[in-house]
Amino acid sequence: MTATPRLDRIDLLRAVAMLWMTAFHFCFDLTHFGFIEQDFYDDPFWTWQRTFIVSLFLFTAGLSQAVALQQGQGWPRFWKRWAQVAGGALLVSAGSWLMFPDTFIYFGILHGIAAMLVLVRLTAGWGGWLWPLGALAISMKWIAPLVIDALPSLAFLNQPGWNALGFISELPVTEDYAPVLPWLGVMWWGAAAGRWALAHRPQWLGAGDAPATGLRRSLVVLGRWSLSYYLLHQPVMIGLLAAFAWWRG
Repeated sequence: MTATPRLDRIDLLRAVAMLWMTAFHFCFDLTHFGFIEQDFYDDPFWTWQRTFIVSLFLFTAGLSQAVALQQGQGWPRFWKRWAQVAGGALLVSAGSWLMFPDTFIYFGILHGIAAMLVLVRLTAGWGGWLWPLGALAISMKWIAPLVIDALPSLAFLNQPGWNALGFISELPVTEDYAPVLPWLGVMWWGAAAGRWALAHRPQWLGAGDAPATGLRRSLVVLGRWSLSYYLLHQPVMIGLLAAFAWWRG
């Protein structure tokens, strides 16, 4: 099988998610330091933005897994990348515990991606079945509360640890939460879309594009280094805002 070259449009899409996330987190940090007042937990303006940002992240992760499968990526390379994501998740937990000890992130977006990458890797070859499976996974957001209300013995699934699955009827109190359900469905859809596009419309993913230059090149680089950027952007912004708050007295 001929290896597929890296497709810049996936990195561009990931870069869009990174920049949107940065703006979202900057506003969150401004609220944390008291410069503005916003409700990030209940205001639909912010909660829906988070949903779209996470969806974009996971959809591009699914696209990337489709490309990796097309390229014949081996398990050793997969586990190397997985270890980087899992290690980043541990750093996020440690950092959030220092800032928010009562609501620290124990299963946020990186934790979820680490778990879902393994599941998508094992199922990426299921082809068209990923579409209905993705829909079923997403529907668990509404089905799970009904099932748990009808079967109270399943309420233990709301507890930390168990709630990483996402089959819950109560949202946990934590600064970030991205369980396997329903988000696995979005990554499955990304993998399904990627496999279809590679087979039928590879140009949609950037096959045949000229090498990126200028601003486009910068965005491609951001998309390729998304994990490093994700881990660094909040400490940098928080540090700068803390210094500004101290300077203002």
